Amino acid sequence: QVQLVESGGGLVQAGDALRLSCAASGSTFSENTMAWFRQAPGKEREFLAGISWGGGRSSSPSSMEGRFTISRDNAKNMVYLYIHSLKPEDTAAYYCAADRRAFSSLIYNRPDEYDDWGPGTQVTVVS
Repeated sequence: QVQLVESGGGLVQAGDALRLSCAASGSTFSENTMAWFRQAPGKEREFLAGISWGGGRSSSPSSMEGRFTISRDNAKNMVYLYIHSLKPEDTAAYYCAADRRAFSSLIYNRPDEYDDWGPGTQVTVVS
């Protein structure tokens, strides 16, 4: 099991950039695919980006317009999400998640494929 805690959210202006962090604990972190999701009130949880266990591959939906970049540092047990050109519609709770399947070659975009979740960090974008 991987314990996850997100940080870096807050109140930001439209057009700004933001980096979210996810601190992971647990011996298997470097074996796990990691991902970021977000959820706005009344909406389903939405996949933003995923990264393979070694960090060599990443995936993000085209609907994200290339504004979301995921990275990881296995030596520090950290995953990051860099967001640029923030918009008010980006306002949501942001979550990192871990897929416990060790050394998986796949990056899933469905929340039910992920086993461990952090409590989330709120991002509010004002215009």
